Amino acid sequence: MTGSSPSLSAEQGRPAVLAFALLRGAVAAGLGVGSIAVLVLALWISSPASDSSPGGALHAAAGLWLLAHGAELIRADTLSGVPAPVGLVPLLLAVVPVWLVHRAARDVLVPEEGRPVPSAAGAFAMVVTGYLLVGAAVAYYGRGGPLSVHLPSLLFPAALVVAGAAAAGVWTAAGRPVGPPRSWVPVSLHEALARGRFREQAGTVCRTAAAGVSVLLGGGALLVAVALMWHAHPAQESFVRLSGDWAGRVSVFLLALVLVPNAAVWGAAYGLGPGFALGTASTVTPLAFSGRPALPAFPLLAAMPAEGPGTVLNWAAAAVPVAAGATVAWFTVRRAAPPGAAREDAWSPRETALAAALAAVGCGAGTAVLAAAAGGPLGTRALAEFGPVWWLTGAAALAWTALLGVPGALLLRAWRLREPGASTDEEGEAAGNPQPEPMSVSAPAQARAQAPAHEETLRASHGSDRRWWRWSGRRGGGDAAGAAPGSEPDAASAGAPASRPAPAAAASTPVAPPAARLSVPDRDEGFEPYDFLPTDPWHERTARPEGAGPSGNS
Repeated sequence: MTGSSPSLSAEQGRPAVLAFALLRGAVAAGLGVGSIAVLVLALWISSPASDSSPGGALHAAAGLWLLAHGAELIRADTLSGVPAPVGLVPLLLAVVPVWLVHRAARDVLVPEEGRPVPSAAGAFAMVVTGYLLVGAAVAYYGRGGPLSVHLPSLLFPAALVVAGAAAAGVWTAAGRPVGPPRSWVPVSLHEALARGRFREQAGTVCRTAAAGVSVLLGGGALLVAVALMWHAHPAQESFVRLSGDWAGRVSVFLLALVLVPNAAVWGAAYGLGPGFALGTASTVTPLAFSGRPALPAFPLLAAMPAEGPGTVLNWAAAAVPVAAGATVAWFTVRRAAPPGAAREDAWSPRETALAAALAAVGCGAGTAVLAAAAGGPLGTRALAEFGPVWWLTGAAALAWTALLGVPGALLLRAWRLREPGASTDEEGEAAGNPQPEPMSVSAPAQARAQAPAHEETLRASHGSDRRWWRWSGRRGGGDAAGAAPGSEPDAASAGAPASRPAPAAAASTPVAPPAARLSVPDRDEGFEPYDFLPTDPWHERTARPEGAGPSGNS
């Protein structure tokens, strides 16, 4: 219905545009009331033992809708006859009206063809006014029902919740801008906001704080789930006791479902240490379950720990704030020192610590707001206080995330920006086996320089007879045929060119060492190597070790 509203032409004036915004706010409120009324009427119709009229069901729906905004209700039908307050807000039920008013304020500022767009201030004022007008009418209708509203609570916090959701919708429609500060703000803050690094750090702080709060809520929900599994039998008994037929069981299940976020906040407060109150005379913490609790029969309340001092299992709930502190450190260093970033591009230690500390402050503030919304009175006397104490829970969240997040962020930053060094094995190998110096003279030049000296050595060992080639019949011994044992190989045999392919039998002839190949005399000195390797079948046969020398038949 909010998406298919009638369009206005561009010729219509400003009053018509503002009236359209007022209508959008009223429609959003009507949708919220109608959704809850349909659900309550369906449960009333399906209940076989209903002794109230449809008016009573509608009055109950009106009270639930006002309770979803944070308004405090007064329950007149009590055993003692004294009206009892009901201020515990089901957080999951509050999501529907908050989302509707946010969407109405956002869609009013979305430009459409044939309809002018109002100003941001005008859209905000008209949407909030239209929504509150419907809220006032609903409060007036429910004043004579079983759940009437406490009038001061309509202004705070109900009206504040509506205004905050509408302001968020207007800001979202404008693209979530961060405008310049006012003129009375110090010049240093103006200069800081003009820098891109400051805006990046502000965004990192907000995302890190939101991640820390999410981890606390997730850890609290995990604690509640484990406790319900541990106390499955008492929870099942309380569920059966409250519901006699299937319609009653559906009602109890839906009520427990909308209170699941509240239970997650209570679990987070329990893990942080302050715990929560079960009446004015009882407190539940990981250290002890003290006092005499005033526990009504309800499945979620059946998951409470045993009375008395806490055990090791209760102390294990401290893993929740530890995980939140680690999350704050991790999300801060993700932007302060990304993987592979240079040291000059990373944030300084002061900037990293400041961002982590501000994220811890935001995490504590968000946890305190949720703790204040998740608790409230359920009656008088013993049930006047129910749920976590908001300021203790917020302070504990701030302390845990600051004490763990700031040092963790600095250590993780130092680890990511460490300088890579050589390993111990590589250093030991380098010290024990030093590498040779690089050759400054090329190999051919060295060969030419050593050729005359090597030729003199050959002449001294073989006499004046200079042999150009040497036939080797044996391969294994390494001595040439007809030469004295211990004589050195001829230089020509080592330096013969490899342009012609060798026979298969001679392919395994040992190759001369590199020094011999490098010491081949140069062609300019009168040395001309010749290829005397035989290629006919007879020489190939005699080249084998068993066929070397004269044959036995000849």
